[in-house]
Amino acid sequence: MAAKQEDHWDSAAYQNAASFVPKLATKVLQWLDVQEDDVILDVGCGDGVLDLQISPTFFKGTGCIHGIDSSESMIATANKSVSAYETPRMSHVCTFEVLDATQLINSPARQTSSFDKVFSNAAMHWILRPETHRKAFFQGVRNALKPGGIFVFEMGGLGNVAEMRAALISVVAKRVGIDRAREADPWFFPDERWMRGMLEETVGGWKVERMEMEYRPTEADQGGVGAWVRLMGKQFFDAVEDQAEREECEREVGEVLKTVCGRPGGGERIGYVRLRAVVRKI
Repeated sequence: MAAKQEDHWDSAAYQNAASFVPKLATKVLQWLDVQEDDVILDVGCGDGVLDLQISPTFFKGTGCIHGIDSSESMIATANKSVSAYETPRMSHVCTFEVLDATQLINSPARQTSSFDKVFSNAAMHWILRPETHRKAFFQGVRNALKPGGIFVFEMGGLGNVAEMRAALISVVAKRVGIDRAREADPWFFPDERWMRGMLEETVGGWKVERMEMEYRPTEADQGGVGAWVRLMGKQFFDAVEDQAEREECEREVGEVLKTVCGRPGGGERIGYVRLRAVVRKI
């Protein structure tokens, strides 16, 4: 039996540091174009906010959405939200499951070509970090789709949160060395050329219908860049074993980012770059 994966997420901390993530999914949801009879798989659904937003569309038809995420904390929050919903039918059209997306190909129940659409928002730059899992991930998504089905996603693209990443790597590298700091980096931010090559050539069975990169500066959440760094950069800081030194790293990164991200009029801004696409199974 495989060892249980550590859960790096806390749903309450996420709401304090990055509640803007589902709120800024307007364009990718337009591309998804949810219809009342769609059967949708949401890969990396997090706390299920978008799934709950989408679900009322299915009340008029036979559709449903099933969210998967490797975080037990996030799925627990998602299930709690469904239970609190006033319409009993919500529990039938919106369901969730703890499942690591890199293991999707090893899940027989999700490899039956039963979904009309697969959706992913702000998750794949985490999912694709292990190079050895990338091809299998896209194969798993492809196998979950019906022939002609579409995969619609948005993720961090090349240059995403560059200021945050540079500060984290440089500060942590001073304590553990550059190689260890790179190993601790939890993100993979590709460009359009890499993504198209992976889908259409390396994996095959896909046709990219639409793809774009967008620079989208984003206002920091109520917790500021400090909360963002503590949550999103946790795996960097985990590379520093001494607790006092770890806390010093957090403080130092925060100080650097106050200068880089601070707006003259107040508040803080993060340099997001989004890569989004519509890809069809052929």
